[in-house]
Amino acid sequence: MARSGLAAAARVARWADAALGPGGDSATADGKATLSDATAERAALALGLTPAQVRADWDTARLAGLIEVHGDSARPGWRLRAWNRDDSAVLRGWVALCDAWSLAYPEPEEYEAAAVAEVVTAMPQVLSFLQLSAGPVPVPQLLDLLGQRVTELRTERCEVDYAPHPEAPGLEAPRPGPSRTGGGARRPGTTVALPESEAGPGPDVPVQRARPAEPPVTDAPLDALLDWALRALACVGALTYGDGQATLTPLGSWAVWVKLEQICVAAQSPAGNIEQGAEDMLRGCGRLRPNAARAEYRAWLAARPVGSAVTELINAARGEDALLRGLAFEALRVVGAPAEPEVRTVLDEPTLRPYALLWLAEHDGADPEDAHEILTREEATWLWVDTAAAVADHGEAPLLVRHLESAVQPTVPALLTEVRAVGHPRTVQVLVALAAAHPDPALAKAVRRAAFQVHTGG
Repeated sequence: MARSGLAAAARVARWADAALGPGGDSATADGKATLSDATAERAALALGLTPAQVRADWDTARLAGLIEVHGDSARPGWRLRAWNRDDSAVLRGWVALCDAWSLAYPEPEEYEAAAVAEVVTAMPQVLSFLQLSAGPVPVPQLLDLLGQRVTELRTERCEVDYAPHPEAPGLEAPRPGPSRTGGGARRPGTTVALPESEAGPGPDVPVQRARPAEPPVTDAPLDALLDWALRALACVGALTYGDGQATLTPLGSWAVWVKLEQICVAAQSPAGNIEQGAEDMLRGCGRLRPNAARAEYRAWLAARPVGSAVTELINAARGEDALLRGLAFEALRVVGAPAEPEVRTVLDEPTLRPYALLWLAEHDGADPEDAHEILTREEATWLWVDTAAAVADHGEAPLLVRHLESAVQPTVPALLTEVRAVGHPRTVQVLVALAAAHPDPALAKAVRRAAFQVHTGG
């Protein structure tokens, strides 16, 4: 169902990749990779559609992540590249479209944006009710639920009208004079708001004009806004709407279930790092066992948009702490396919390249134990030093000694020679720590000599 619903959008996305992507003959015809009138006409002619259909499919493709616009070119999103081999990518694209239902169908222009925003915020509860009902639900019942949720939202905002109400009896403004505080003096810092006709010019009476309260959200007819919301959700295929009732489609029910599952996963954060930034979350996971750490990664990711979470993890990996670098890519393994484009962008960064190569190899199906074979000797040595730096900073001395066994070099002298040549910024610290931890005096002496040579540039 998701493939059929997005098939037209995928077709336009493929056309845009060929015609508007880098190197395309018509990439600079409009100066931008957007659907100007000329671009829409060109696409309509190529695909046998009308310009209006092309524009609609283009908007769907962008909302579903099938196409990405960067400056003056358009390129396929990872979901389009995985279209033929990964059903989960197609489903993720449809969920992204479903999440953007309020953008896929024009909102009523006659109502204030605040009223529309309230309905958009309240609709997840309506969708949850539709899923629990597992069948058609009359629109009046949905309208009643929507009204209750909007009222709750306004109550949570403490939306109280503080404007003066002249019709209310017994609320006259106090006049200067003797009071219970004594001497006719008011409490420090207080002022008196009087009607303009009674505000005298007395020099000892500070006067403040009554400020009008901010206008509350204009009450819009919820039945019209609910009708718009249901039509928009029907437009993206989340439900069917007609004959005074609405019913979730199987795809819509699945999308609601996915969202509820994400909420449950986020609520089960074992170490309580869900509200932390990526760096602090990774530091917290450094003390956990692998299974517990992966549960923490899943909870942290479930509470964030995938794109921003991946960016945050990669930025954390760029720091100086080698342990966070390794943990960040472990968290990216939990993300899976959505992280692939961002991971590929760091292949040119020497600090992250070995980690990115291993991640991509495992993502493409390589056995984790054999994935290291794709690294060059220099990349493997750099990764060995980086991992040793993490062990030296956060591990125990025996673990650093055992780390020698993971080196690709057959002998310690060969390892020291290549370690000195690889140019890792933590080489000296790693060698000094290894020399202090190793029980063999002769080997420790050789390691200290290598550390001295790197330190002095020898």
